Amino acid sequence: MATGNHSVAAIFVLVGLTQRPELQLPLFLLFLGVFMVTVVGNLGMVALIALSPLLHTPMYYFLSSLSFIDLCYSTVITPKMLMNFLGKKNMIFFSECMAQLFFFVLFVVAEGYLLTAMAYDRYVAICRPLLYNVIMSSWLCFLLVLASFFLGLLSALAHTSAMMKLTFCKSHVINHYFCDVLPLLSLSCSSTHLNELLLFVIGGINTLVPTLAVAISYAFIFFSILRIRSSEGRSKAFGTCSSHLMAVGILFGSITFMYFKPPSSDSLKQEKVSSVFYTTVIPMLNPLIYSLRNKDVKKALRKVLVGK
Repeated sequence: MATGNHSVAAIFVLVGLTQRPELQLPLFLLFLGVFMVTVVGNLGMVALIALSPLLHTPMYYFLSSLSFIDLCYSTVITPKMLMNFLGKKNMIFFSECMAQLFFFVLFVVAEGYLLTAMAYDRYVAICRPLLYNVIMSSWLCFLLVLASFFLGLLSALAHTSAMMKLTFCKSHVINHYFCDVLPLLSLSCSSTHLNELLLFVIGGINTLVPTLAVAISYAFIFFSILRIRSSEGRSKAFGTCSSHLMAVGILFGSITFMYFKPPSSDSLKQEKVSSVFYTTVIPMLNPLIYSLRNKDVKKALRKVLVGK
């Protein structure tokens, strides 16, 4: 393929997670197992919440939406990565690359705002328990989930449309295992100023706003928990929040390291490891974290399986 072709005709090559042949099969088996656990765990969580009346509450409505998002954006990334472990050329068409970028941004941004909505839900449950059913109405829950997807859609449209305006006349080898913003920008021979500005502004807003909102919510939550007199009540309240805090910490921690590290830090291996966390590990961990640490989920699962 001649250099200088317009981006719409480009075929990219994905380097993948590693180029060491002896690691290809072990990594394929590892990530195949991770993907299977992710699909079963998230589909199982969505089905369990839908089938169990015990879990028809705002908290589990958000959790069902979170499982749906995890399933979607893991499916956007992992199957292609698995194919690349077994393939030799690992080519991806420009249109496929843009589609992968679009849906990745859509779902990862939506997840960040959905975790923020879940923090607000926990705030109302602990700090305003008497008004919980009034405030967290089904209509408000629906609007919060819809807003999460809408903000994800806007971010995805902005990044993808700006990327499609670039030309790629340098190397078409993407030093990554999926089509992400930063590896693609390094291949462009046209000005990437707009793309970098969008990454800084949109990425900054989509990281800073949810992080601040979650931090403020939990500041009020912890203050309320400390006023609970019984140790059992405090333990139950902390248990309710710990799973959510763990999910928030892993997601925003890995994304911040990937996109907002100092310019001097340029380790591609570290970037790929960080990406693995929020593209494959987090979608697998979320249903496990929420199910293994939640008595209501365990009780609902027993009722569905045993019928009692």
